[in-house]
Parts: sequence; structure tokens; C-alpha cells
Amino acid sequence: MQTQKVWFITGASRGFGLEIARAALAAGDQVVATVRSQPAQLATTLHNHPDLYVVQMDVTQENQVQVAVEQGIAHFGRVDILVNNAGYGIVTAIEEATDAEVRKLYDTNVFGVLNVTRAVLPYLRQQKSGRIINISSLFSYDAVPGWGLYGSTKFAVEGLSKGLAIELAPLGIHITAVAPGLFTTDFLSTESYVAAKTIIPDYETTVGPMRSGADALHGHQPGDPKKLAQMILQLANTDRPPLHLPVGKDAIAMYRSNAAKMAQEIEAWLPVAISTDHDHRIATATIA
Repeated sequence: MQTQKVWFITGASRGFGLEIARAALAAGDQVVATVRSQPAQLATTLHNHPDLYVVQMDVTQENQVQVAVEQGIAHFGRVDILVNNAGYGIVTAIEEATDAEVRKLYDTNVFGVLNVTRAVLPYLRQQKSGRIINISSLFSYDAVPGWGLYGSTKFAVEGLSKGLAIELAPLGIHITAVAPGLFTTDFLSTESYVAAKTIIPDYETTVGPMRSGADALHGHQPGDPKKLAQMILQLANTDRPPLHLPVGKDAIAMYRSNAAKMAQEIEAWLPVAISTDHDHRIATATIA
């Protein structure tokens, strides 16, 4: 019986990716860790662990992704757990962001997830087993001024996870969208998020505090990334993993707040919302 698992982790140079790689290696598993640059630096950081294989790969480049996945599987013989972690944030009012800024964000946070998932799935389908863990965000549960565009990419990740879960369940492949709250990674450092170049004064009352607040919050977030990595390890080894998993008290609070607001809105507008069917079809359905 196979107990040692093979992980494929994107964005492993720092933050969640690095901590998950470190935890998986400590647990006795094998890790394919991908980075956009300086693979030797990551290997050194992880003490050139014999169960580590570092591959240079940009998730936005589909050809690079295909080659990296092939290299990883050739090295360890299989893949069991894919962690789609690579991504970055942008602080901006939605109107302020240029087409180029939005497309670059989606290329990494959404199309990058698709590129890697498409490259790994043929192997998971062949072995009729596997896990895909997509790193989402508490911003996928509700909108926050200045983070709406970033949040929209994570809404997409949640939706993709839901679709994949339904399609892959008969093949023995499980999907989980993990939505962390604020953790003391470098996500709020200038290396992990950008600010749009355009600033429109009308948005300063809503978005302005977010532009300055991100730097002030950096290093003071409540979540411990090492504990999240251990939770991911537990998730990867459970027989019935959840499809959606908010992580952290702030993520749970945002999920519950948004769910309550949506339920209240729907109930308030329920007579209008159910009034749009053809009258004769309503009558037929009532008689039946």
C-alpha cells in the first residue's frame, strides 16, 4: 500500500507554497515545487531535501506548465496532490484598473490554475485517484473596497472548483477550494501585490484606506501560515475532504456575513423573484 504521496505545488518560493512544501517533506512525502525564477534558491531554503524536486515554471505559460508537469512525474513517477497556490493581489478600484492590469491578474490567478489543472488531470484520471487543492481567499466570499478585482479571480477559482468536483467525483479525484483569511505571509508585501497605476479621486474615500492600509497590516495578520500548512496536510489525508473550506476566524466571519446578507435580500425580493414564469406553466405545475 502506497503511503508516500507526491505533491505538485505552484508558487512554492514563499508564503503558503513554501510552508506547504516544507510540511509535506517533513511528513515524509515527495514534493515537486515550482517557482518562476531562482530554483536553486528554493532548493537551498529547503536544505536540498532528497524528496524535493524544484522546477522553474510560469503558470501563465502553458507550454512551460506541460513540460514542468512531465518533468515532475518523470522524476517521482506519479503525482497525487496538486496545490494551485500561485497568485498575486491588486489594490484598485475596478474602474481604475487598465485592461492590461486586469488581464495579467486573471492570467495568473485564473488561467494559471486552469493551465496547471489541465496538465495534471490526465495523470490523475489515469490512476483514478488524486487531490486538487485550490487556494482561494476570504475575498471570494464578499467584496471589499479596493480588492474587488482580486476577489473576482477567487470567485472564479471557487466556481471552477465546484465544476471540477462534480465532473471528477466518479473518477476518484477530490477537489477542495481553501479560502484563507489574513495570514502572516508576504501576500501584503510589495512582492505579492500591486497597486493600479491610475488613481481616481472619487474613490479615495473607499479605496484610499486600502492603498495605505495594506502596508500597515503586513506582518500583523492573525493567521499562522505554518498552521495552515499542517491543515492542508490533514486535508490531503482525509477520506472525505470538503469542497469549500474557509480558514481562519476572519474567513469564517466573512462567509457567514455574506450568506446572511444574501439570504435576507432573496427573502425580501422573493415575490418578485418567483413571479417570472409563464402563467399557464405555473397553473400546470400547480395542478400536477
